[in-house]
Amino acid sequence: MLGFEFLRRRGRGRKGPVGFAAGLVLAPVAGLFLAAPAAAEGWRLDPSASSLTYQSVKKNSIVETNTIRNISGDIAEDGRATVRFDLNSVDTGVDLRNVRMRFLFFETFKFPEAVLTATVDPALFADLPTRRRMTHTLPFRLDLHGIAMDMQTDVVVTMITEGMVAVSSSAPIFVKAEDFGLLPGIEKLEQAANVTNIVPTASVSFDLVFTTGEIGEASQVVAEAAAPAAAPQAVSAEPAAVVAEPAVVAAPVEVALTGPVITDAAKATYTDEECFNRFEVLSRTGAIFFRTGSAELDELSRPVLGAVLDVVGKCPRLQVEVSGHTDSDGSDGANQTLSERRAAAVADYIARAGIPPTQIAAKGYGELRPIVPNDSDKNKALNRRIEFAARPID
Repeated sequence: MLGFEFLRRRGRGRKGPVGFAAGLVLAPVAGLFLAAPAAAEGWRLDPSASSLTYQSVKKNSIVETNTIRNISGDIAEDGRATVRFDLNSVDTGVDLRNVRMRFLFFETFKFPEAVLTATVDPALFADLPTRRRMTHTLPFRLDLHGIAMDMQTDVVVTMITEGMVAVSSSAPIFVKAEDFGLLPGIEKLEQAANVTNIVPTASVSFDLVFTTGEIGEASQVVAEAAAPAAAPQAVSAEPAAVVAEPAVVAAPVEVALTGPVITDAAKATYTDEECFNRFEVLSRTGAIFFRTGSAELDELSRPVLGAVLDVVGKCPRLQVEVSGHTDSDGSDGANQTLSERRAAAVADYIARAGIPPTQIAAKGYGELRPIVPNDSDKNKALNRRIEFAARPID
């Protein structure tokens, strides 16, 4: 369930080794397109034939393959290339896992996308029209989770037609979560899924297609180009096994690799299951903050409260209980009162946004429901929280 694992960072904005697979994609494309004859018409990424997948390992042995489905990008005439990855389109094959990845790992309520930019000398790909396939090491900048890094990587660039080019990772790229400040997200994933040993490294692969034609046509062209090779592959020798320690087992969930999906932003309402999933995960974000010892909401809470408003508004059939919880410091009575006031503050915030009062309830539980022992500052911070529980409206 781990999301991307990202590159070794040696400081913000400084050069580092191979990075986020997605980012890997774009650098070569920029230079490539400038060298191609159709550059003047503009090159756009075709999401119908583009994919970015990553594999992660949990419990030290179970491999899961996920993908980012909604990708967009273009190459400007001055050689500047931009590719955007909509992190709200992460697809694990299971809605609850998707929501965990979005809200707990990527924190999409604050960082909804990853952006890759690059500028490349077109001379690097001057021979592509005749060679048809080239490999180069090219630089790019990746902005992810609020951290921007300069990196470089090897990519394979293939000219499919005069107006269509594919850019692919030359090999799986191993990246580390810590380089983009994502280790806390891994801890939250482990707690939410009740699993241990999510490996803080993932392998990322990508295939991006840029075109000067109509968006959506690339998938058919790529499929037709690949068709002749499909039959021989079916009877080819079994590939050599990858040596790994310990042995890993692929998770049973199958995830489609290409094509955009409808994200929450485009949905008018959620199913009851989607509502319950989102309330459960939002309760685990730990991103609602108050002034010390008070019920005054901190401005840092606004991003996740925006996500809460979205879910409440799209779940009109459900009543939502906003519950407040404290650590064990202080008296029982003071903690009970504080938890009630904080729950009421969040409920009032939601109601002021236009949600019917009958859909919102607030309750404080004081220190009665800790999720971890109150034996450290870190655990006490986890116990000071706001949770959301939903049930059908009577």
